[in-house]
Amino acid sequence: MSSPTKSVIVGTAGHIDHGKSTLVEALTGTHPDRLAEEKRRGITIDLGFAFLEENGVRFGFVDVPGHERFVSNMLAGAGGIDVLLLVIAADESIKPQTREHFDICRLLGVERGVVAVTKSDLVESETLELVRLEAEEFLGGSFLEHAPIVPVSAKTGAGLGELKRALSEAAANASGRDAARYFRLPIDRAFAMKGFGSVVTGTLISGSVGPGDEVELFPRGERLRVRGVQSGGKAVERAMPGQRTAVNLAGIEHTALKRGMVLATPGRFRKTRRIDVRLELLPSARKMKPGARLHFHAGTAETIAELFLHGDQELPPGGSALANLKLQDEVLVLAGDRFIVRQFSPVVTIGGGAVLDPLARRPMLRDSGRAAFLQTLERQNGEETLAAMTARALLGLGLAEIVARTGWTEKEIHRAADKLHDTGRVRRVSSEPLVLVAGKLFAEVRTKIVEKVARFQKENPLLPGIAREDLRASLGKRVRNETFRAALEELVAEKKLDAQGELVKKAGSEIALLPEEARAKEQLEAAFASASLTVPAVKEVLAKLAVEAQRAEKLLQILLREKNLVRVSAELVFHRQALVQLREQLAAYKKARGERISVPAFKELTGITRKYAIPLLEYLDREHVTRRAGDERVIL
Repeated sequence: MSSPTKSVIVGTAGHIDHGKSTLVEALTGTHPDRLAEEKRRGITIDLGFAFLEENGVRFGFVDVPGHERFVSNMLAGAGGIDVLLLVIAADESIKPQTREHFDICRLLGVERGVVAVTKSDLVESETLELVRLEAEEFLGGSFLEHAPIVPVSAKTGAGLGELKRALSEAAANASGRDAARYFRLPIDRAFAMKGFGSVVTGTLISGSVGPGDEVELFPRGERLRVRGVQSGGKAVERAMPGQRTAVNLAGIEHTALKRGMVLATPGRFRKTRRIDVRLELLPSARKMKPGARLHFHAGTAETIAELFLHGDQELPPGGSALANLKLQDEVLVLAGDRFIVRQFSPVVTIGGGAVLDPLARRPMLRDSGRAAFLQTLERQNGEETLAAMTARALLGLGLAEIVARTGWTEKEIHRAADKLHDTGRVRRVSSEPLVLVAGKLFAEVRTKIVEKVARFQKENPLLPGIAREDLRASLGKRVRNETFRAALEELVAEKKLDAQGELVKKAGSEIALLPEEARAKEQLEAAFASASLTVPAVKEVLAKLAVEAQRAEKLLQILLREKNLVRVSAELVFHRQALVQLREQLAAYKKARGERISVPAFKELTGITRKYAIPLLEYLDREHVTRRAGDERVIL
């Protein structure tokens, strides 16, 4: 027999005692009630699981509890449902939990399913037809409006073949989950197995997992190693998305693992306590006002949420709104994840919706663009979403941030970034690591750089340009290094700026000296040239110039940059030509008298005092013209 090509999760939902567990046992041969108490009382308290392979499909049945007290358990299993098996007993028809379970599955975005009318052997055909009509009316306008309604009897086996065919058809149309995405497994059970240690189970909603993998436990943040993986009660090399999965974990006690935690690809996601959502209220709910407290359910997690409405004063029954939820506990959710909210008291299901931004900020009353931004996220267009996220990121957007907010793969992110970069709406300022900034922000940074260089050169006409680091710092902390570097490189490539070494200036700009500055510069150079090696103090020379001290100092800096003057020590500056002649003297000395020269011999050779001799010899050492050897120098 060939192995199944598709894994599909079927969630059974319906009122207590309508025969869900018995029906699953008739279909699969496995009774899903796990707990002794469940078998004794004849009801499903916690999640039960069973498996069926039919027509190339592996069905994983999640038998979710119908009793009101256990709806939170039902929600833990409903998050991964691909196909709903709605169970209605022929002898009782539609009851309160039938309605609540159906509302939950609709709010969670389940798109297809089958209706099973159980206990059909207990009623007359007229009653069965009446139940079918009631079901059609109840499901009208919903995702199950055209779903098959199949009368079955777990006791006699009537209708089971037809029900399997209907499930196979629904499974064939169910969209597959993507194994190439990052791994996420919401934990719905945790226990210890003798000889194995800690085991968790859940429905694998994306990615894959196998023995030896490293995984991250949310919200704790621990890195754990996978010892083994089972699916459908069998050990597997890799569990694929859509499968009921058991993971044996090393390095953690099972008591530290709880329902509501999530195993995920390490280093990719972030836990959160605040999310932006699209919230929909059921028509049966009370109106909701900002500040209301709710029971929040997403995946297998359950916590308390406080409501904030974006731009709305209240949310009426049956209404829909953009909302911000502040969560009491940290959870891991991604954009697109579905959730359910239940009234704080009494606890009944009142609505649900989809996560738009899993790493939302605290709502700001002045943030007028927030609603439009969330509407863009809601459309789930990859490029539009990335452009909108980048536009609101004042410091730019890195790869890690994009993954944590969207769950997209690196390939998807690079593809969308490339298209946006080509249009100019988003600029890639770094490829490794990827950093994006809004095209508008990048243009503003370019303009600021040009303006600041121009202003600096106007205010400092005797300086050749602004130091690169000073230019970057002048833009403020909101411009990251990658953005500054990319903008500067582009301006240099366009020949709007020159950036040689550490200085940045307008392209083609030269220092323009006033007539009196040009004369002062000549006088300054001449003063040192005529002094040879017995140069005057710098302050004395600058004081004699016909320009004020600040301009005189800048003229000195120009001569030093042009290398016409050379600073040998803090106090001593020499003309370039005098130092050239000194090297020639030393070369002649070496030829005539050998390579070693003492300080007295150096003073005698040059005709200078110790005041000049020692700084000059230290300068020559630095320049590798001489090398100190005890009290002498070796001429190199």
